[in-house]
Amino acid sequence: MGIKERRTKLLLLLFLFSNPELSSVTINERLQLIFDISLNQKTKGIIRKMIDDKLLTQVEKTKDADIQLSLTENGFQALCLEFPFFRFLRQEWDGKWRILSYEIPEKKRDLRDRLRREVAGWGLGPWHRSFWVTPHPIIPSLSRLVSHKEEEKYIQCFEATHEFGDRSILIDKVWATATLEKEYRAMFKVWHDVLSGTEDKGVKMTKIMSEYIEKLRMDPGLPKELVGEKWIGYEAYTIFKEVRSILMG
Repeated sequence: MGIKERRTKLLLLLFLFSNPELSSVTINERLQLIFDISLNQKTKGIIRKMIDDKLLTQVEKTKDADIQLSLTENGFQALCLEFPFFRFLRQEWDGKWRILSYEIPEKKRDLRDRLRREVAGWGLGPWHRSFWVTPHPIIPSLSRLVSHKEEEKYIQCFEATHEFGDRSILIDKVWATATLEKEYRAMFKVWHDVLSGTEDKGVKMTKIMSEYIEKLRMDPGLPKELVGEKWIGYEAYTIFKEVRSILMG
């Protein structure tokens, strides 16, 4: 699956097997197998912490082996810091760009590397060296991340609107959308081969999920105003929901 952290697995599971309205999901044995997660004491402890942090809501108790949960708005926003693709499925873009600039000395490269790791999933794209841009509203999260830390003094962050210039050139330069489209098309071929096979539906769903998560990790989650309503990422999400219905129905 490519995800080790249980918190992230739970957030992703609850969105992908719910709907944009964040309806509740019963985490049964089939979903546990697909996401390689078990409802043991450690997982239940993480769930309790996520409920306390208002990331999840427990709807009701089902049988002992299952649990019924739903994402809260806070949980959805936390998920979008890991998988920015989902953000603009539920909210409108405000038309603003966020620009992050950092000049961290070479002798402090550990700080620079840590910053890059921590914001890697936020939909930021490298415009120039140490100069990143995103349409996502990441400034509050960035402020919390670096506040009172050493790297704070090396960072500048701005909000701006695009005044002129060919945005399509900028978008492909920063996020390599043409390459990402090829990756999605290769995934569709894998999905076709999996669905054409003779394996159990649960095995097929696990393979479909694994391929999809890999592509979601790559997708910066650009809004339709920048990539169009027919962006292949939106097509992939629609197809995934159809496959989910077939294999999990």
